[in-house]
Amino acid sequence: MSPKREFRGVWVATVVNIDWPSKPGLSTQEQKDELIAILNKHQEEGINAVMFQIRPATDAFYAISNEPWSRYLTGKQGQAPYPFYDPLQFAIEECHKRGMELHAWFNPYRATFDAREETIAANHITRTKPEWFLKYDGKKLFNPGLPEVREYINQVILNVVDHYDIDGVHFDDYFYPYAVKGQYLDDYATFKQHSRGFADIKDWRRDNVDLLIKAINDSVHAHKSYVKFGVSPFGIWKNRSQDILGSNTAGGDSFYGIYADSRKWVQEGWVDYINPQIYWAFETRAAPYANLVDWWSENTYGRHLYIGHGAYKINSADYNWRNAKQLGRQITYNRANPRVQGSVFFSSKSLTRNPLGISDTLSRHYYKYPALPPLMLWLDSVAPNPPKNLLGIESESGVLLSWKLPSPDHQNEKAYGFVVYRFEEGEELDLGKVSAIKNIYYGDITSWEDTKVEKGKVYTYVVTALDRVKNESEPGLPFKIKIKKGHSPL
Repeated sequence: MSPKREFRGVWVATVVNIDWPSKPGLSTQEQKDELIAILNKHQEEGINAVMFQIRPATDAFYAISNEPWSRYLTGKQGQAPYPFYDPLQFAIEECHKRGMELHAWFNPYRATFDAREETIAANHITRTKPEWFLKYDGKKLFNPGLPEVREYINQVILNVVDHYDIDGVHFDDYFYPYAVKGQYLDDYATFKQHSRGFADIKDWRRDNVDLLIKAINDSVHAHKSYVKFGVSPFGIWKNRSQDILGSNTAGGDSFYGIYADSRKWVQEGWVDYINPQIYWAFETRAAPYANLVDWWSENTYGRHLYIGHGAYKINSADYNWRNAKQLGRQITYNRANPRVQGSVFFSSKSLTRNPLGISDTLSRHYYKYPALPPLMLWLDSVAPNPPKNLLGIESESGVLLSWKLPSPDHQNEKAYGFVVYRFEEGEELDLGKVSAIKNIYYGDITSWEDTKVEKGKVYTYVVTALDRVKNESEPGLPFKIKIKKGHSPL
């Protein structure tokens, strides 16, 4: 059975126009139309969270920023969309209408994606603060060892937390760069100046990343306690051959490879969720899917675990991904483990293009019914008050429901969304029955029209309220109605 609470995320990548927009320089309306089409498709698939990449290379897909507009949006770094709009604000509103959380995806350290200096705006920070950056493999990245760099990144993220109605802050796996043969990371002078007592530069680098992760977690929750913070690290922390505490794998790792001690972040409670990129099949010898899911589930320390799936591999050259059942087996395996709370797919177009029918499989089978995000009781464990005065009338196209906002809770927090349930005559009013959920959305709109009703049937509707972290209220009083007209399903 489909669980009532499950994280069902997708990465919408904007760097080099992987997912959206399809190319730089589209008109505002074309960009909006493309994003709506993507979100509509994901809604059909049952997706309930979008990891939306808003800062791919120290640039911005949002208006309230001191960093320049992204060239992947308009074709020229620093150039605003025309006619003007705010892509992040638009994405938030459209996601919330569809019962999807929006997690703002930041690349904290990447400053340039290639060596094309002519594409960099005059006010880009690599030009105004060149001493803050390291060059590696032709690209520039922030020097994580500088305290002023960590503070700058923190402020960039807090600016978005303060000004936008996001549900989460999200990092991927790009911390220190993945090793490239013949390349040297020139941060020894910074190490000598800011060693903080470390004798080994590798331990120091890991601590630099730790300091940023902890600072972001503390700052985000201090500004908005309900905003979730999560990281999607490389799928292997350490191999067992490197450390007895590591996974039964034989692949690259994040601890030594990119100085990311991802297990520690969970252990210390510095993240609300960990989202390891387990982009391998069950049959991959060096890194079997099941081994890694099992390992991460034993190292969650009470935080949420969402598995990152390599949907981009479906129907690829890898024989194991030419089987249409590979991803379905992975979702089934996750659901059998109570310490796994969901999935995130890379990336958006890998689902919407429907390779081997995966989009259809999600919408018709695994994600046939809607789901609420899993609860984070350490952020908030108090449910909102129930909605009031649920009423309904038969309209030309179905049943139009309306209700009143509940009174704020004891912490003076208002309801931030609603779940509408519909039961047929004789059915028990069981809110655990996922097939009864007809709509989930976020915001304070207190009406909804059910256009999928049948003449002669008697329906009972129940509405519950949600708060910012998706605690659900007790139901308000139910409303019963008999359908008298014939309606064509929309």
